[in-house]
Amino acid sequence: MTADRHHLRFYVDESALGLGKALESARKDTIHAGHKLIPECPLGTLDPDWIPAVAARGLVVIARDRRIRTKPAEIQTFRDAGLRVFWIAGKRDLPTWEWLVRLTRHWHAVERTLAFRGPGPWFVAVNDGGLREIHI
Repeated sequence: MTADRHHLRFYVDESALGLGKALESARKDTIHAGHKLIPECPLGTLDPDWIPAVAARGLVVIARDRRIRTKPAEIQTFRDAGLRVFWIAGKRDLPTWEWLVRLTRHWHAVERTLAFRGPGPWFVAVNDGGLREIHI
């Protein structure tokens, strides 16, 4: 399945690139860092640079990077841009397959969150047991 530039909804950042490539293969509405449909976000783009570009397109971020919510400059960029993030949470690193299983198991909750949560900024952790909002 090929991403459809007119129906993009999700952007997977470089911290979960394997997950992004898997989701892009399965969904027409998902792209990832380094994808040709988002040339302003090549691989290696720093968070303060890709965050406003992705938010300006109205894309929802799927990420694994914890630092996106802890560095003051990134938090301010996140807030200013109105970014919406689903963070694949967990204390230990997991293989891409496990991240994919976790995300797809809770996909209906992801869609409900998008329908009811509204514009950003907001940050939601996708834990093994479900979704939980994290206040930034």
